[in-house]
Formats: sequence, structure tokens, C-alpha cells
Amino acid sequence: MGLDFTAIDFETANGFRGSPCAVGLTKVRGGVIVEEASWLMRPPENHDTFDYHNVRVHGIRPEQVAGLPRFGELFPEIGAFIGGDILAAHNAAFDLGVIRSGLEVSGLPGPAYDYVCTVMLSRRCYSLVSNSLPFAAEEAGVPLVNHHDAAEDARACAGVLIDIAGRNRANSIAELYLSLGLSIPQQPAFDPATGELSKATVSALAAAGGTSVARPFRSGWPEEGPNPEPNPDAEPGNPLFGQTVVFTGQLAMPRPEAKTRSAELGARPESRVTARTSVLVVGDGFVAGDLRSGRLTGKAKRVLELHDRGQAIEVISEGEFLQMVGGQMVGGAPVHLANAAADPAAC
Repeated sequence: MGLDFTAIDFETANGFRGSPCAVGLTKVRGGVIVEEASWLMRPPENHDTFDYHNVRVHGIRPEQVAGLPRFGELFPEIGAFIGGDILAAHNAAFDLGVIRSGLEVSGLPGPAYDYVCTVMLSRRCYSLVSNSLPFAAEEAGVPLVNHHDAAEDARACAGVLIDIAGRNRANSIAELYLSLGLSIPQQPAFDPATGELSKATVSALAAAGGTSVARPFRSGWPEEGPNPEPNPDAEPGNPLFGQTVVFTGQLAMPRPEAKTRSAELGARPESRVTARTSVLVVGDGFVAGDLRSGRLTGKAKRVLELHDRGQAIEVISEGEFLQMVGGQMVGGAPVHLANAAADPAAC
């Protein structure tokens, strides 16, 4: 076998993973990109609101997908492109979760997929202050001009995996994982008609039956709250599992809630940056580029100092954190497909 896989990247309309509005796919054979595909789409019915924060990130507006096939209608083409390949994604828990939740709320079954996460591999094989895709792509020597364009992100993810395999002299994904002492994870097949729904889908369906209230932004020093113990039964495949996490800046969710969610996934939340810290989550609209511009909190500056001294520590944005915990940005009004054309400035 050669270095064969398909890299995938989704963009979502809102904080629910099952709301895909774009996908990019890059097929690799023998360590070379041989084919690409991408689609815009309507998210599944009843999950097709566009939140302000998501639109601000990827720039896809509801009027751009109005009238297009929904995710469930497009998935046969997406699945045919993937075929039996191993899937690669940068934060694979999110992108595989998009497939699962998107199909679940569409009432459709999904196949099993072996997959690899280039965030996890980047942590193992690079030494970066941020393992977000722009930093990993730069380390791999891969161009990434338009981050959050699904096609470009999938191509960059493929380039990162090709580079990491090359550095480890691996001629296949199996060889790479064997050299790192890892097992290739799998998302099992599922059928929403007969099996249990994923937690993300259950939460989204429960929220759809209730009323969503956005929390107002509050200035001042955020309340730290307690530091819960990590969940010993958490899934080891999540990027937060086993990490010591500290939060800084204003988050869209209360900091105690962020700590609880990270602990549920096997992370150990703490209140100060120390020699134990491995992940710093930065709020206040932080993006990876701020590490170069200097728009940083005191905790973030401390992380840069520790990283320069050789500590294995990284900085992630709140958006990346929310992808990892399956959470949702709040504070921005959703934009509905039905009224988007009438009010193009709504988001």
C-alpha cells in the first residue's frame, strides 16, 4: 500500500456539528494529490440557521446555499468520492462528527470510517506554539491563503499529513501509525433508525424543542470557578484528552462551563499557566495570527515564553476549543434561510 487517503474539511452554519454548509475533499495516492472536490450545500432541515460567528469565520451566507441540495441529498456523492479511503482531517473529531450528526438528523445511516487527525499528529511530530491549520501548514511548507475555505483547508490538511509521513519515512498511513506506536481510530457505522444517536445530535434535538437564550457579553474579570477532575472514561481520541487546559480572555460561554466541558473530555482544567499547562484557550476573538501580531493576554504571553524554553504547550482559539467540545458560540443572532434574501445585512 502507498500513502493513500482522502482529506476532508467541513464548514458549518452554526454551532451544531450537523449543520454543514460546505465541504472540501482532497484525494491522495502514493503521497501525491490526484483529485479534489468541493460543494456548497444547505444544512439539514431544521438545522439550517446561520449564526453570525460562523458566517464571520467562513464567509458563507445563507443566500449562497438557498436552493442547493441539502447535506443528506449530497452525501451519496461525498461518500462516493471518499470510497473506502482512510479519512484525514485537522481536528478529526469535529469533521467525523459533522458526518455523523448531519446524517443522523437527515435520518440516514452512515458507513464506518478509519480516520487520522492531523492536529494529533502535528502535536506528536512538530513543535509549534499553535497546532492550528495555518501553523501546521506553514511548518509543512504547504500554501494556505484562504483559511476556512473548505477546499483549501482539505488541501492543506493533506499536505500536512504527507509531510509528517515523509518526516517519519512512512510509505503508508499504517506504517506511520506503527512508527508512532499508535492505532488508527475508527468511527463505526451507524443507523439512526436502529441505534443510539450521538450526544451532539441528542443535545441539538433537545435545544431545537426549547428556547435558545444568548448570554450577554460581560466586561470585567471572568469568574474562574472550580477545576473539576478529568473524566477517566473519556474518549482518548479527542484532542483535549490528557491535556492540562487553562483559559484566558472573555469566552462566549462562562469559564466554569468551559472547564466542565473540557474535564468531561478528559482534560484537566487549571486556573494559572504553569509548567503543567499544555493548552491555553484564548477568547476575545483571538485567531492564530494574533500570535504574530502581539494582540495577546498576559497568560498568552507567558505561554509563548514557556514554549520558547522548550515546554510542550500550545495556544488555541475559542472557536477551535468549541469544535473540540461540540459547543456553540452564543451572542450572535442566527440568520434563517427563509428570510436571508429579504435581509442580506442580517448577519
